[in-house]
Amino acid sequence: MDQIRTFDMFCGAGGSSLGAREGGAKIVGGVDLWGPAVESFKLNFPDAHVFQEDLRILTPEDVLAKTGPIDLLISSPECTHHTCARGSKPRSEESKDTAFQVIRYAEVMKPRWITLENVVHMKPWGRYQELLNELKGLNYRVREQVIDASGFGVAQRRRRLFMIADLVQEPQLVLPINTKFKNVWDVLDRSGKYKMTPLRTPKRAKETLARAERAIAELGDNKSFLIVYYGTDGGGGWQRMDSPLRTVTTVDRFAYVEPTGNGHMMRMLQPEELRKAMGFPDNYEFPNVTRREKVKLMGNAVCSPVMEAIVHSLRLSSGAINNPEAA
Repeated sequence: MDQIRTFDMFCGAGGSSLGAREGGAKIVGGVDLWGPAVESFKLNFPDAHVFQEDLRILTPEDVLAKTGPIDLLISSPECTHHTCARGSKPRSEESKDTAFQVIRYAEVMKPRWITLENVVHMKPWGRYQELLNELKGLNYRVREQVIDASGFGVAQRRRRLFMIADLVQEPQLVLPINTKFKNVWDVLDRSGKYKMTPLRTPKRAKETLARAERAIAELGDNKSFLIVYYGTDGGGGWQRMDSPLRTVTTVDRFAYVEPTGNGHMMRMLQPEELRKAMGFPDNYEFPNVTRREKVKLMGNAVCSPVMEAIVHSLRLSSGAINNPEAA
């Protein structure tokens, strides 16, 4: 197969498509309902046909009329209603059911391969087995694999469930191409261009100060660290700098704290730092949107080195590239 013609459902900012392209695929189209995501996709895949529509209304026949045949269907269905990050908030079954749009598109497009990415909390979903069975009912062989991006050369601990489906053969285990360990220092901008403010001020929330004090008690007064400034997590609300960043979400979350001669200073991590933690290269373009929208673009994305490894694995197993172990 000379080209793997790829269509990206739920394309977002284009992290999956970037990885697929780096892995040797040709991106011919994508769809997303959110304007900033569509704009980002257009900037980086100018030759692809992008639909700014609800994919539940868009038909796969309409897509094929614009893109031509599809070999690989990439999908990252709505995940916020699966994740435990929602706490006790009501969950929308309609939102979860967007995953079944993959089946609707696959029935018409008949791609050789399908990838479906979501949070690991999708697996206990009541309709998960039904979704898996429907893929198998279309004669796909399916591998389920939980992948942590930090093992694929990404400076972030981001565990995601991937369904990898192949019409011809059993998909093989996806292994990283880049295994270089990266941590928070690798994404932090230390040029001094971002203003820092004192950590301990009367206006600072007590919970925020408590997280910082836990870190200082563990590390001492002379070590930098991150705190979870907004929201909570199960790690005490702080983390070391020599570890990968915890999962980037769609809202501002992390603050950098640095010891100085005038006491501890802090600032929020910036979108440019989050993009590095997502694996986006410096030459990847993002639209001129608000900070909140930039953070949301990052948090919704797929780490491109992971998708690059997946597509590389598909090409390797199909014989599109030589197997070095067989040489």
